[in-house]
Amino acid sequence: MRFVFYTHSLVSDWNHGNAHFLRGVMGDLVARGHEALALEPQGGWSRENLRADQGPGAEQAFFTRFPDLRAQSYDASFDHAAALDGADVVIVHEWTDPALAARIGALRREAGFLLFFHDTHHRAVSSDADMAGLDLGGYDGILAFGETLRQRYLARGWGRQVFTWHEAADDRLFRPLDAPVEGDLIWIGNWGDDERTAELEEYLIRPAEALGLRATVRGVRYPDSAKARLAEAGLEFGGWIANAEVPHAFARHRVTVHVPRRPYVQSLPGIPTIRPFEAMACGIPLVSAPWDDAEGLFRPGTDHLVARDGAEMQRHLRAVLGDPALADSLRREGLATIRARHTCRHRVDELFGIIETLAPGRAALATEAAE
Repeated sequence: MRFVFYTHSLVSDWNHGNAHFLRGVMGDLVARGHEALALEPQGGWSRENLRADQGPGAEQAFFTRFPDLRAQSYDASFDHAAALDGADVVIVHEWTDPALAARIGALRREAGFLLFFHDTHHRAVSSDADMAGLDLGGYDGILAFGETLRQRYLARGWGRQVFTWHEAADDRLFRPLDAPVEGDLIWIGNWGDDERTAELEEYLIRPAEALGLRATVRGVRYPDSAKARLAEAGLEFGGWIANAEVPHAFARHRVTVHVPRRPYVQSLPGIPTIRPFEAMACGIPLVSAPWDDAEGLFRPGTDHLVARDGAEMQRHLRAVLGDPALADSLRREGLATIRARHTCRHRVDELFGIIETLAPGRAALATEAAE
């Protein structure tokens, strides 16, 4: 089958977590013998910021690291009809320009491909008017990255059929690695938009400061005030890190934490975002700030620990760092859950199940042809 993905960027993961998941999904499709192409807008903010922040070498590093993945940029003169000719499945991410999303829906009426709208953000609750203005009439289905988001689409009458399609870890990349330990704690995430400033202070900065941990913070969009606070607390700030290098960073540290953004905690329970999947896939013990695992994706207390407040985060971190048996159990159990349920291979299997629901026989025939 021929898959075409409209994404904000495949090449750049600068403040763009969807690239992580899409790379894993496309890689698995290619490994199964299917064709996959990502189309991304020329001049997109993630890729432009990556180039400005890291130079053109960061873009080339993507193509070197992922030689089997195809990405093509488009501008205002791009022929989308030609690009979609012969496609079997087209998946349009919710950051796509609304006019283009509507145009692709119109092209769907003239072609034979299945068309999905893919939502991996909180704008359905934080920017309701923007989402309500989207023309999704030509789309066969919505892929929502959590059940609560799926219910939001159904309640608002957006789209024909809505399916839950969680993110997951690309376990060909995110896996346990052997490396000399250089620090105690690592947190990888972006500051951005004041959506978790207070939470980062309570669940990351103060506990690490109080315990005197050798801690590293990686990510982008940190204001000077945040960098100053990290330095004051004794946390090292390392700036941007390519997602492909994250498994190596995890391997050099003893524990990590998850601090979800406020909209996911308050309005979209059950959606952890991709970071916990990737951390557990690497076999690093994880301690999370509160979020409601409404769909039972993990086993709190077994796969990871949950801290209800900053004081409990400090106690959990001390326990994990001081008790090798606890650390080994979290490492082992979290990894087992990822491998059993939450890899990109699992999500591709789910995608083919959705395709089969909408077009009986098509996925089975394509799978047989690929084999």
